[in-house]
Amino acid sequence: MNKYYFNKRPTEECGLFGVYNNSDASSLTALGLHALQHRGQDATGIVTFSQNQFFGHRGIGQVGEVFNDPSILKKLKGSSSVGHNRYGTTGESALKNVQPLFSEILTGGVAIAHNGNLTNTNTVKKELIKQGAIFQSTSDTEVILHLMSKSSGDLLERLIFALKEITGAYSLVILSENSLIGVRDPYGIRPLVIGKLEDSYILSSESCALDIIGAKLVRDVDAGEIIEITGNGLRSINPFKNANLKPCLFEYIYFSRPDSILQGRNVYDVRKRIGEELAKESKLDKDKIDIVIPIPDSGNASALGYSNQLNKPFELGIIRNHYTGRTFIEQTGMSRNLGVKLKHNPNSTTLKNKRIALIDDSIVRGTT
Repeated sequence: MNKYYFNKRPTEECGLFGVYNNSDASSLTALGLHALQHRGQDATGIVTFSQNQFFGHRGIGQVGEVFNDPSILKKLKGSSSVGHNRYGTTGESALKNVQPLFSEILTGGVAIAHNGNLTNTNTVKKELIKQGAIFQSTSDTEVILHLMSKSSGDLLERLIFALKEITGAYSLVILSENSLIGVRDPYGIRPLVIGKLEDSYILSSESCALDIIGAKLVRDVDAGEIIEITGNGLRSINPFKNANLKPCLFEYIYFSRPDSILQGRNVYDVRKRIGEELAKESKLDKDKIDIVIPIPDSGNASALGYSNQLNKPFELGIIRNHYTGRTFIEQTGMSRNLGVKLKHNPNSTTLKNKRIALIDDSIVRGTT
């Protein structure tokens, strides 16, 4: 019996951005990805389409590193595009795993960007390999392309077939020769929003990326919904009968930028309310607290809410160096621990002889 071994690591958090019908599609996508840099720093890429041809550029590193030459964006011709920031947890950090992934299927070229983590990748991948599929990457996203390729019908029919074969968390932005498609899994675990910029449509992981290009937030893509954007406008398709919104709580707690709006709620306001509730539930003797300080930056809003609820001073007792990356995203324990030392330094004058309530948004790995 043949045995197949695939990488298996925790959840995936990436940034997606897509543009339809704008002559500056590549530049707008680069700006959008820059605003979504917090969602992934491993790698980034953009694919565009113009006059029966796809153009792409992908690389290891952050947006400003990969797209550091203006000539790169000029070569990405077209009025439609899809972009991706990668925080890789399925497959090693290699160029072959950098998205958007591209494939030619019977309906034409398809570029796909994925935020999430499929839970049945190994099972589906083994079956596809037995049927003759050849995988070019170790990313679980490639499974979706192979499922679409082996199916029949038009692009949407192939996509729906693939979606019903996979399980797990996924938000997708897909660029074809005549459409831009957005998809959210039946539980809406990962976010995806629709924006409008004059006559252009935008798909983005978060609304903060709409702000940077001057686009207006239209709405969230619903759980289990497919959004197809073509020259005829926007069409909504709901192939899942039992779709039920159950978004990941960590989008509000940590992943998303504070100025984003998810499901109609401002992330900053939610974090602040969490801090207020923490103060109510912790039942600490507030007379034994002199100051409230956050672990910056994602703990700031919760600490402010905690401070307001107890009517205690909010102070920046820990100073962050913003020239280092988010340590949750760094991949090894050694680099995370070093990253904390590089990123945070106590403000000894503020902390000296003070009784402190130290507030963080969450504890995942014991570093921050």
